[in-house]
Amino acid sequence: MRISQKLADMLNAQVGHELEASNQYLQIAAYFDNQALSKLAGLFYAQSEEERQHALKFVHYLTEVGAEVRVPAIPAAKYEIASAESAFAASLDWEQEVTRRIHAMVAQAIEEKDYATQAFLQWYVTEQVEEESSMSTYLEVVRRAGEKNLLMVEAYLIHAGE
Repeated sequence: MRISQKLADMLNAQVGHELEASNQYLQIAAYFDNQALSKLAGLFYAQSEEERQHALKFVHYLTEVGAEVRVPAIPAAKYEIASAESAFAASLDWEQEVTRRIHAMVAQAIEEKDYATQAFLQWYVTEQVEEESSMSTYLEVVRRAGEKNLLMVEAYLIHAGE
């Protein structure tokens, strides 16, 4: 089975976006690690790896449907992180952007009546609900705790099993 060039291009672009997110989450993890906030760091190290796995799923799907894989250039991570709140706010914004991109790919697959790609992307639709919900919750917890009480956020993560 082959997919359209337009869908292949969109999926290839998403490989890049997932890898960019992985790098940005890695940068955020290092930010928290440098502040001796190991649970917050661990959360973002795990997010980084998860985004890398998402990119690999796109690559594997592209090869399964006979499309050419073209991993795009990946922008550098933003090194300056002003605060824990800004890190989580940026992460939530990123996840919302990923959701918009996934929805655009689903819309294209529907328009093309590409049922296999629709089915493939459905996992991401569900995953993005979880990703946005988690980041939104973490952002709210960080806002409530405040920058001076990030150790309370660490305790929250221990209690939440993160």
